[in-house]
Amino acid sequence: MKNNIKISALVVAHNEENKLASCLKKLVHADELVVVLDKTNDKSEIIAKKFGAKVYKGSWNIEANRRNFGIKKCLGDWILEIDADEHVPKKLFTEIRKKIKNAKPGYFLIPFDNYVGKRKIRYGWGASWGVSAAPRLHFKGCKAWKKEQLIHPSISLNGKKMWLKSRIQHYVDEDLNDMIMRLIRYTDLKAIDIAKQNKKIPHFLVTIRRGITRFLKCFISRKGYKEGRWGFIIALMASLYIILSYVKAAEIREKK
Repeated sequence: MKNNIKISALVVAHNEENKLASCLKKLVHADELVVVLDKTNDKSEIIAKKFGAKVYKGSWNIEANRRNFGIKKCLGDWILEIDADEHVPKKLFTEIRKKIKNAKPGYFLIPFDNYVGKRKIRYGWGASWGVSAAPRLHFKGCKAWKKEQLIHPSISLNGKKMWLKSRIQHYVDEDLNDMIMRLIRYTDLKAIDIAKQNKKIPHFLVTIRRGITRFLKCFISRKGYKEGRWGFIIALMASLYIILSYVKAAEIREKK
C-alpha cells in the first residue's frame, strides 16, 4: 500500500444552506472535498466554494444516481460519504488516517451518535428509521448505490469489511415536529417505490403486523426503552413508516 493515501470527502445535498457550513467545517482534514448539489436553488454553492470544495450541480430523480455520480468525481483512494446534517469529529479523521495505512481494499462501517435537537439518543434506531452504523468509508471501486429507488436505495459492497470506533455525529431532527415532517416525506417517497413494483400490496392486517414487529425491534431488541419517551417515539415512527408507506401506496394504485 502506498504511503501517500488520499481521502476524498463527499457531500450530496439539496438546499442545505443552513447546515452545510457546519458540516464542511468538520471535513477540512480531508485531502479533497467534493460537493454534489441536487436541484439546489439556495446559497449552498457559495458556501461550498468558500471551503474549497469541487462543486457539481445537477438534477437527479433517483438517489442512487446522484450518489454514484459523486463517487465517480472523487479522486481519492478512500471516499468518506457524509450528509449535510452530519459532523465528522477530528478524532474520527485521526482514526481513519491510522486505519487506512495498512487496510486492504474494502469498506469501513462507522457508528453513529444520533441527535434530536441537542439530545443524543444512542438506542432504538433502525428498521429504516435512522441508523446506528453504516458503511460510509470505502476504497474507491468497493461501493456502489443500486436499484432505482427514490428513498433508502440498497448498496453493493466489495472487499474486506472493517469497523471504526469513533462516531459520526448525526443531527437527525430538530424536534418532534421535524421528525413528523420527515415521516411524511419518507412515506411519500417509499409509497411511490412500492406502487411502482409489480407486486401485490399485502393485506392491511399483514402491514399492521409488520409495523408492530418493527416497533418491538426498535424498542426492545435495539434497546430503545433505555431512552424513555424518545425511544418510544422512535420505535413508533419506525412502525408508522412501514404502515403509512403501504397505505399511501394502496391509494396511489387505487387512483390509477
